Amino acid sequence: MKEFVDKIREFLKIQGLNYLLVNSTNDFLVEYNDLKENSRFYLTDFTGSTGDALVTKDKIYLFVDGRYHIQADLEVNKDIVTVVKLQTGQNFIDEFCEYIKPNSKLGIFSYKTSEMRFEKLTSKLKDKNVFIKLLDKDPITKLNREPDLGIKKIPKSLTGITIEEKLKKILAGINQDDALLITNLENVSYIFNSRDFAKQYSAKIKAKALISHKKTLLFTPDKMESFENYIKNFKGNIYVDKSTINAHDYSLIKDRAKIFETNPVMHMKSIKTDEELEHYKHCFEMTDRTMYAIRAYINEHENLSEHDIDNKLEEYFYQFGAKSLSFKSIVAIDKNAALAHYSKTDKNVILKDGGLVLIDCGAYYDGGLATDITRVFVKGNPTELQKHVYTTVLKMFLNCFNYSLKTDTTGYEIDNNARILEEQNKIEGFEFNHGLGHGIGISVHEYPPNLSKNELAKVPIEENMCFTIEPGLYNEKFFGVRLENSCYKKYGIINSFTDMCYEKKLINFSMLNDTEKKQLKLFKVL
Repeated sequence: MKEFVDKIREFLKIQGLNYLLVNSTNDFLVEYNDLKENSRFYLTDFTGSTGDALVTKDKIYLFVDGRYHIQADLEVNKDIVTVVKLQTGQNFIDEFCEYIKPNSKLGIFSYKTSEMRFEKLTSKLKDKNVFIKLLDKDPITKLNREPDLGIKKIPKSLTGITIEEKLKKILAGINQDDALLITNLENVSYIFNSRDFAKQYSAKIKAKALISHKKTLLFTPDKMESFENYIKNFKGNIYVDKSTINAHDYSLIKDRAKIFETNPVMHMKSIKTDEELEHYKHCFEMTDRTMYAIRAYINEHENLSEHDIDNKLEEYFYQFGAKSLSFKSIVAIDKNAALAHYSKTDKNVILKDGGLVLIDCGAYYDGGLATDITRVFVKGNPTELQKHVYTTVLKMFLNCFNYSLKTDTTGYEIDNNARILEEQNKIEGFEFNHGLGHGIGISVHEYPPNLSKNELAKVPIEENMCFTIEPGLYNEKFFGVRLENSCYKKYGIINSFTDMCYEKKLINFSMLNDTEKKQLKLFKVL
């Protein structure tokens, strides 16, 4: 770590900067980025999927949301890194800019920052007279230009719509001489009905696409030089989404850029076809079989470690038809379950009698859609506190799952409903410190929709949209409980993909009112 800190500070000096933003993303702005491409990881030792760092000549600030407060404290060297803990509803850019002094110089990696974030930072720091320098080279990690090796085409029987049909819809209203540039990997994978099952934790293909009435071009990582030359020399206007294009690519287009008000690919992708929904039901049937198998394994064996359970879980996924895992499984026992995105599986952490284990997992199957589920199991007999917390989280889930939807109901409203329930049933020391849920599809986190206190969540949840509902309560001194069902909206109501049971011995039925008891009958309780 010290080697990279010294290297970045020398870079800061050479570039004449006061500050440097070091991202967790790669040049495709991927959220769940491989740590080999994650410069922030090398600087801080923090392994979380999101969270960026601000470097000065003598300090490093790591900004993390509520999912990672505890994990960041455990992983970083606090003599070098200061953890800035964003609270629910706080905006990264607002908090980040508070650390930037007036009349200073801030460096940003153009390949690893979206044009939207760059413009928001520029606007926010304008009154402070801060100069922002776009940098094309990151001294810590190189751009990965290796092409995918395992690309598979997904048949229409699973997608419900062909590539040609998608292109026709996308190009509607676009002039003959203009084009659309798609750089988001989920959107490219969606348009071309393609997945790469050769790598873990992502089925997205790595490519950028330029789409016009005349031709459609797909640029893989090894063709990025050709991509840049083609974009520079393209004569027409190019439609882009500032939230998904990096600042470097945007700079190639400049005055020819046309901005999407609503990204047509992103919206089309979020409304699953009936064929996709039917396939998703099959995927979750297989995921449920995996979860029932791991539940039986835990109940039937003694002295299992997190590592033991994780290995067996992966074995069951592949046994029941998975092509790859959709993300690194979380297997967290007792206090580790208080880390919402715990990323290790420790051979020395053993599930003892009376212990809780939280399992958050998912996989890809033939259709290339990610499943996601979280359940909590107890070994032996639970304590009253365990039952109290589990039942409170269950109440939060039931009341959100059965939320009365209108045509314009947003994820923001449903998330707020969960927080009202949590406040009414407050348990001292336990916090609900993350969003209620997220969209699912080609990535395990997809947008839209979103269920949180974020402004992004203020969009209606539409028919055939798929999303998670996953309330949780956490206390680092004891344990954490999160219960997650992946769901979809159909005929104006929320439906659950999963049929995985809840744990009867962890439920204090006296805490449930009559409506909640009736709602619980929709699910298995074993």
